[in-house]
Amino acid sequence: MIDMTGKTLLVTGGGGGIGAACVRLAVELGGKVVLHDVRAGGAGEKLAQELGADKVRFVAADLSDGANVPKLWQEALAFQGRLDVLVNNAGIYEPADVSYDFAKWEKAWHRTLEICLVAPGHLCREAIDSFIPQGGGIIVNIASRAGFRGDDPDYMHYAAAKGGVVAMTRTIARGYGKQGITCFAVAPGFVNTALNKGFFDQYGIQGAADTIPLGEVAEPIDVARTVMFLASGHAKHATGTTVHINGASYVH
Repeated sequence: MIDMTGKTLLVTGGGGGIGAACVRLAVELGGKVVLHDVRAGGAGEKLAQELGADKVRFVAADLSDGANVPKLWQEALAFQGRLDVLVNNAGIYEPADVSYDFAKWEKAWHRTLEICLVAPGHLCREAIDSFIPQGGGIIVNIASRAGFRGDDPDYMHYAAAKGGVVAMTRTIARGYGKQGITCFAVAPGFVNTALNKGFFDQYGIQGAADTIPLGEVAEPIDVARTVMFLASGHAKHATGTTVHINGASYVH
């Protein structure tokens, strides 16, 4: 039985999909959570209110601006006086078609890289800085199948960002293990979340399921269970690895 009692987690993008599933499961397992979302008044704040102020603290921050990251981390630390686990989950999935004019193309690239790679990197920096003096901590980075097999041409920037997340994860694991810091990546394929709404609207969920040997898309809880296992500390010697959750649509 995984027990998160005594652990405090920061989950970015905790308002819906995988993030919300992680928040709910962490609380169910006895943990306390700082739930980050891009803005106040949305699904993230409502979820925090539902779960209770003694268990979940809501913090809003726009991760497209890296200057917001240190303040986010300090607000998260203030909840329980320490953080034990960082779950870098926040992300976007917006197209950048090669037919776009250059200004639109460049804007999409910068926004995707900023939210999906640079902000997680900044948060890992803050986590490392806090974890070393307290004797360690755990980082779980949400990557993607796209970081390994690539993605559709309209999403090469997303694939590049997620490939960077994997490389960053391995680097942190190698560089800070002796300081008690473990770092993992989780790489989902199709998950039944709003992030994949564009594909589902065009092809249907069954269209996605037809591409998966298992014959079904993953649900957010499938990913959350893996994240909580890694966040529990039970997989210490797997540090640096990526867990693939894609129904064998990509086997690595």
